[in-house]
Amino acid sequence: MRIKKAKFRVKLGICCVIALVCAGGVLYSGYKIITWLIDSMNTKVVAQEATEAANVTEVEDDENTEVIESDDAPESPYWKFLNMSLLDVDLNELRKTNPDVVGWIKVGGTNINYPFMQTSDNEYYLTHSLDKSYNSAGWVFADYRLRLDNTDRNTIIYAHGRYDGTMFGTLRTAETNGWLNNSDNYIVRTVTDKQTSMWQVFSTYHLPTTSDYIRTSFANDTDFQNFVNMLKARSSHDFQTTVSSSDHILTLSTCYSDTERMVLHAKLIKRAPRY
Repeated sequence: MRIKKAKFRVKLGICCVIALVCAGGVLYSGYKIITWLIDSMNTKVVAQEATEAANVTEVEDDENTEVIESDDAPESPYWKFLNMSLLDVDLNELRKTNPDVVGWIKVGGTNINYPFMQTSDNEYYLTHSLDKSYNSAGWVFADYRLRLDNTDRNTIIYAHGRYDGTMFGTLRTAETNGWLNNSDNYIVRTVTDKQTSMWQVFSTYHLPTTSDYIRTSFANDTDFQNFVNMLKARSSHDFQTTVSSSDHILTLSTCYSDTERMVLHAKLIKRAPRY
């Protein structure tokens, strides 16, 4: 009888431990969900305030607008894009909130329409918002290695791929038929202190996490052309867009899953100086 009672107590103890572990897991999961929702709401509020402060407007071409020549075929949307307007925003107004603001980015057919930051590393804005408050949603930011003075051959911008569609959460739509079937979506527009620019998408894909597409320096034109050819070969869609060794490109990178990255590349086709 004593042995049976002892066995019963052991079983009861094990059950209690399992129950406590399960309860702890539920509480922790609930905490994580609530934190995620709060961060999501705060991100949307900050983004809306930034849009209002930035006074985003479209600007027409003038004598200072530079068109980057391309060998794209006559049926390429490149020629249509040249008639589209560039953007302008009030970056100085945004810097009243955070001096790390260095530009603005808007991607066709997505929710991506944000100021982007730059600091001394590629870590800080993974966990901080535009107002520098801690936030797991992070913010959009440029690679710390960039000069952003019109000379970068590969301008790289990062953000989290949030499931609520904020930050780069809608970048993954660039692989869907709905996005691909409308060539008007193949445009990214950016604004920095130096210039306002238009970029034409030439590659979109997701792949296991790697860093080979986030290079910022190249030995020579041949090295750069080989790099571009690699990016084009990876694309899940043939955009029929030529990219030469003299081009400047834009790379947008985000998470696709815990082990994969979603990437979009575009080439510079038009720009105008900002004073």
